[in-house]
Amino acid sequence: MMKSALSFIILLVFTSGFGQNPKLKTTELNAQALEDKIYVGFDGLGNNYFIKNNVFIKQNEAQTWEYKNVALGKITSVDYVNPLKILVFYEDFNTIILLDNQLNEIQKLNLFEIDNTIFASKIGMASQNQFWIYNALTQQIMLFDYLKNTSKTVGNPIAENIKYIQSDFNNFYWIDEINNWYSIDIFGKVTLLANIPPFEKIQIVDHEKLLFSRDNTLYCLNNQSKTVFEIEIVEKSFQNFYYKDQILAIFTNQQIKNFKIKLP
Repeated sequence: MMKSALSFIILLVFTSGFGQNPKLKTTELNAQALEDKIYVGFDGLGNNYFIKNNVFIKQNEAQTWEYKNVALGKITSVDYVNPLKILVFYEDFNTIILLDNQLNEIQKLNLFEIDNTIFASKIGMASQNQFWIYNALTQQIMLFDYLKNTSKTVGNPIAENIKYIQSDFNNFYWIDEINNWYSIDIFGKVTLLANIPPFEKIQIVDHEKLLFSRDNTLYCLNNQSKTVFEIEIVEKSFQNFYYKDQILAIFTNQQIKNFKIKLP
């Protein structure tokens, strides 16, 4: 009861005055055609990542690399938090592929063969030669050592339905069906960060900030100051967005536009 009341209070803080938010200005840097590709995002080394016809593509101004594995079905997700070790996840076959920076296959991990009690629905790169795994079978978060093929659970089972999941080297984040935003670290410490406004698309930046879109408007939530900012962009409609290192990419069916922005 106390936890629900706290979440409600936090939500009131974020949503009161919603629609009269302070504005964040952007500076347009460049634009490029998307050419029927699904834009995944970019890294800090000048590479863009795409999926086209179930082929994973890495591209920069000088070169293009591709990875495909038709035997494993549709690509579920890609994690390139470490651009030198990229994860490609195929949920239908419970399989993780580890690629090098030229998209050569380093390792293939069929989780059914390693441990048939693991049914992954989300994976991500963690620290110390480990993957984050959300095990849909037990509703628990796990750390999987991909050198030893061993795993351990962290934290208790998650009782609520999960709407969104994201991870970095040291933290696994999730947002549940009532928009509670949590994190768990590699030692199993769970933190309720906030109860956030309704969203359509979302990206967690860190413990303090996230970006979300609603009704073709893009917002930045600062969890420390309990403030929601509206991000000024000229696009009247867009499919999704991606932010990293003060660069915001907005993409539609036809193109990607990159903006410079400083988040508060």
